[in-house]
Amino acid sequence: MSRKHPLASLLGAALIAFSSAGLVHADEQLKPVDGPSLFERYTTTAQDLILKGLELIGINYRRGGTDPDTGLDCSGFVQLVFKDAIGVILPRTAGEQSQVGEVIDRRELKAGDLVFFNTMRRAFSHVGIYLGDNRFMHAPRSGSEIRIEDMRQSYWVRRYNGARRLLEG
Repeated sequence: MSRKHPLASLLGAALIAFSSAGLVHADEQLKPVDGPSLFERYTTTAQDLILKGLELIGINYRRGGTDPDTGLDCSGFVQLVFKDAIGVILPRTAGEQSQVGEVIDRRELKAGDLVFFNTMRRAFSHVGIYLGDNRFMHAPRSGSEIRIEDMRQSYWVRRYNGARRLLEG
């Protein structure tokens, strides 16, 4: 059975507030009469991704893993989060996931974007989900658990390969 990190609910509430603040746009108050604005849809979608990802914090890493009950690898984690949170089916590997969506500059990162790293001496060998404020969640390596890390750490700075946006906005 998968286990949920005891701080996931607390972190979820904090990150929703944080993510919402980080996505404020000048057009926020412009809303069509017949439904939510693009801003509102993007925010809700990004929040859904973040909440689903936070539910998986503390799950063990498992190479090739696609099931939270037995463990997840980085791309299995991302694939599961996108499928369960918003119904988007992504390719299986980090390299394949790096070919999906729109290429974006690091300065344009928003919550819900995919961030890629070279951790195995090849480009796009690792993937995570960007949270905002230079933080991302991912399944790092054997012997560890899904967690949140700071992209400003020298390890991640040296290995950063780029980012992709799959969400509208």
